[in-house]
Amino acid sequence: MALASKLIDIHTHVYLPRYCSLLRSRTSVPRILTSTRDGKPDDRLLILDHEPSGGRPVGPQYWDRDEKIKFMDRHGIDLSVVSSANPWLDFLSAPEAKTLALELNEDLEQYCSESPQLSSSSLKRLYGFGLLPLVPGISTSSLLETIDQISKLSYLKGIIMGSRGIGKGLDDEALDPVWAALEKAGLVVFLHPHYGVDEKAWGDKDNGHVLPLALGFPFETTIATTRLILAGVFDRFPSLRLLLAHSGGALPQLSSRLASCIDHDPVVASRLKHDARWYLGKLYFDAVAYGPEELGFVADVVARSERFESGRPANMPPTVARTLGSKRMLFGTDHPFFPPLQSTEKWKSVVENLQAIDSVAGWGQAEKEGVRGGNALSLFNLI
Repeated sequence: MALASKLIDIHTHVYLPRYCSLLRSRTSVPRILTSTRDGKPDDRLLILDHEPSGGRPVGPQYWDRDEKIKFMDRHGIDLSVVSSANPWLDFLSAPEAKTLALELNEDLEQYCSESPQLSSSSLKRLYGFGLLPLVPGISTSSLLETIDQISKLSYLKGIIMGSRGIGKGLDDEALDPVWAALEKAGLVVFLHPHYGVDEKAWGDKDNGHVLPLALGFPFETTIATTRLILAGVFDRFPSLRLLLAHSGGALPQLSSRLASCIDHDPVVASRLKHDARWYLGKLYFDAVAYGPEELGFVADVVARSERFESGRPANMPPTVARTLGSKRMLFGTDHPFFPPLQSTEKWKSVVENLQAIDSVAGWGQAEKEGVRGGNALSLFNLI
């Protein structure tokens, strides 16, 4: 199989042993709580207050590299770009966060460097996103030091971050040196949600994790990215490479409404260099959407972005070339989350995402192979 035809998972998580040890030592959320269920030890991951269903059952698939490789083999995944999962370091003091970030980045480098080699290639099967100590009170120098560390680690190709920044969100001007350093280093920024929206919005009925995960997480991503656009971050740092979890949440669907609201608001009407829809063409999106219609729509929105570079849409054929939009989309699984409820050889969540890619109307073999792996090879400079 040619390298460009490999299947690459760019949305797959690991809770490294050092991080798990910290979570086990805690007495408040976030934590890993060990109890007894049906007479057997039961480990549960609690990452949010009032965690539904008593938390998520956790086991070796969360931290064991061999289990990650077994999962990849079972689903035909050749290479994964692994990220530490939420809540990252949000709950720590600035000194603790800095120390742990540096340690976990070294741990992840080892985790990846000791993974098997990809057959017929010089590549390893695992690469990673590092962590920044993004917490209130952290110094800019500490953040820049960590970026420098990550840029020198051979198997770390970017960073994963949540939406809070150092306490005021990602549109905080204090983060400008961070964006500048990330842009200069060529590191991919994977924006991933953790907090969702106000839990009161979900009401009193027990619906498990469905509302916070299906809606709250993507809404968080939508708001955080919109704030970056409104703050002019992509105007100041045009080469910044931002990858959005869960296909960008609701941002593609709401991007024209966003543009209209900006045009009619005197506070922001003249703030940006481009129409808001133009910036979506500068972003990257994972393909964790589970449906071909959703993936096709995201590709359409990405592809049309060039129409808005001047702020005045140019005439274009009515059919948008979604083949162009596919170049900004990448396969992901969200492993080890969403395991099947019944025993099965393959995870339904993974199979659905692969079937969705294969069924997008207007995508030929080249576009499908790009989303499955070719785009990741280019984005992470693996070829």
